[in-house]
Amino acid sequence: MRKAALFYNPLSGRRRERRLADVKAALAVLHEAEIEATAEPTRGQADAAGQASQAIAAGCDTIFACGGDGTAHDVLQGMVGSDTALGIIPLGTANALAHDLRLPLSAVGAARALLTAKPRRVALGRVEYTNLEGNRNFRFFTVAAGIGVDAHLFYKLNPMVKGHLGMAAYYAKATRLWLTHPMEKFAVEVEQQAAQENAGPAEVSQLLAVRIRNFGGVLRELAPGASLDRDDLRMVLFRTSSRWAYLHYIIRGLVGGRWQVGGIDLMHSLKIDCQPLGDPAEGSRIFVEADGELLGTLPAAISVVRDALALLVPAER
Repeated sequence: MRKAALFYNPLSGRRRERRLADVKAALAVLHEAEIEATAEPTRGQADAAGQASQAIAAGCDTIFACGGDGTAHDVLQGMVGSDTALGIIPLGTANALAHDLRLPLSAVGAARALLTAKPRRVALGRVEYTNLEGNRNFRFFTVAAGIGVDAHLFYKLNPMVKGHLGMAAYYAKATRLWLTHPMEKFAVEVEQQAAQENAGPAEVSQLLAVRIRNFGGVLRELAPGASLDRDDLRMVLFRTSSRWAYLHYIIRGLVGGRWQVGGIDLMHSLKIDCQPLGDPAEGSRIFVEADGELLGTLPAAISVVRDALALLVPAER
């Protein structure tokens, strides 16, 4: 590591008033290690990728995303396919990727751990979707993509409330959706990893395509078998609309259980295609999210891009 750029989201997380102080503290750790480093706020989701690309063009061998999973998500869009390494300074709400990498959850601790971390080439998920303006688009993701109830959560979640209440806002809104959301089904077609063949069409009310093992917090393993060390996706298919099956699956994750929940299947996959069941001319209100960021609606396709990103992984992981 010789030259680094730190990009931070000034609006990420609950401690916004401390954001700049945290970034300056991480920057000081790099300067003490005689690394040429600068810090710059992200100018929004649409501009973060361009900022990362400009830093790479300027000779940065490392880019640090200082914020939550959404900040990392925005920055890495401009890094895919490059040799520049991505480091995570966890300053967000959930920090799922940082938990999975076993990074300290402080700016100084994470910066120090990343000084001795090694870049590892990892696969990324890729989700193609219809944005809220009705146009086709795609994004890469490191944590997970979701279609259905979880994406509806991010559609309904007020960013200001999230900023003040943190994970409590997630849990409160998720509980309300569990009680009231209609659990509308959509069609999926899965290409399974093992047989390299199509698993056939199915109807589901929720889909998760997961890349990491440990989400941290109370849920930990949301999709047992998922791992950044693998070159595929761990799919969770909710073939049921039963609210009790949803709750049962969440309880399974809370206690670290391995029992099977009826109507909910897990499988490794390389690609999945998702289509609304209603009239396409009417548009879809089944939402799509990736790394906790609302993207758009169906139709959508999720796949894997191997050897896509150099990620800084602490030595002890």
